[in-house]
Amino acid sequence: MTVPLSILDLSPISAGSSAAQAVRNTLDLARRAEQWGYHRYWLAEHHFVSVASSSSLTLLGLVASATSRIRVGTGAVQVGHHTSASIVEAFGTVDAVAPGRLDLGLGRSGHRRSQFGAEVSTTKGSRPVLDALVGRTEIRDGVVVPPPFDPRGITDRSKFIASLAALQQPGAEAQAFPEQVGEVRALLAGSYVGANDVALHAVPGEGAEVELWLFGSTAGESAELAGRLGLPFAAAYHVAPGTALDAVEAYRAAFRPSATLTEPHVIVSADVVVAADAATARHHASTYGHWVHSIRSGSGASEYLDPDTAAPLTPDQLRLVEDRLAAQIVGTPDTVTERLQALATLTDATELLVTTITHHHHDRLESHRLLADAWGLRPARAA
Repeated sequence: MTVPLSILDLSPISAGSSAAQAVRNTLDLARRAEQWGYHRYWLAEHHFVSVASSSSLTLLGLVASATSRIRVGTGAVQVGHHTSASIVEAFGTVDAVAPGRLDLGLGRSGHRRSQFGAEVSTTKGSRPVLDALVGRTEIRDGVVVPPPFDPRGITDRSKFIASLAALQQPGAEAQAFPEQVGEVRALLAGSYVGANDVALHAVPGEGAEVELWLFGSTAGESAELAGRLGLPFAAAYHVAPGTALDAVEAYRAAFRPSATLTEPHVIVSADVVVAADAATARHHASTYGHWVHSIRSGSGASEYLDPDTAAPLTPDQLRLVEDRLAAQIVGTPDTVTERLQALATLTDATELLVTTITHHHHDRLESHRLLADAWGLRPARAA
């Protein structure tokens, strides 16, 4: 395959395991991903849930130190929980020991209450989980495109509200996303001017050799901004399969050539589970719906359940996650590569980004190894 393949890691915590073990698993997978020839290794940022990637900026440094060639980055820093200076200084620090290998991904997720609908309520059980999806799932040239998920199906938003409060100083408000992206770019370039027209310089950070990415899942502000600034864009099909393709179209429509890019550069993500046979792959993936349901029900990502002991989801639970289950790519190496190639062709993706979660770490390793072999990856040459 000619399209580079990369990994997005949430550092998931399996039931019966621990956050410490999840971090060790991440470092193990990153080393192997480099050996197998994956192009990038990105870390997601989530808070107060059962994943160990909450401090993605810290984990970035650990992964960069554990590897020597693979590009390492964030997918993405939730900018509403960080100042622009703290982001640039963190990347500048890691760049000192891994120069030219860092990808700084920025995302709006985590600081916009609108991501859960126009109105955010802390009332539990305010409406039943019914009709989360409206319309019918399409198959476009081999790619599953379900109807957009309706966030009003999330009935308990109390943890989301509490998380926002805990992640910001009292009385603080997140900046507008375009403004914060502008600050990050200025700090990296050494052109930042702060209050009272005072020039400030991020040390370390200024001049760091990082590749700046914007992340998005809808045809909204992030996609349009990435296109207008001529920056590379990551479309989160794995999170929002019903709207990610629209995000890619919006990015391309808004794209303007820049000093960074002369033409659009898109990476599209997908959830995959690969095994030697289809039945084994389906078994390894069988508790993915439970995990997605824990997120969408409002409690946040739970520990990843063992498929040997987990009870089946109820019909109402299934209804809340059916779009994600339909879009997950599960099967043999040939089946998964065929569907990933269809996704790359339909979106005209420059790169693909895969995320895999299984209960057992060795099953996750095997999934990524089999996919690397089937995709024809080769280890990168030393920098």
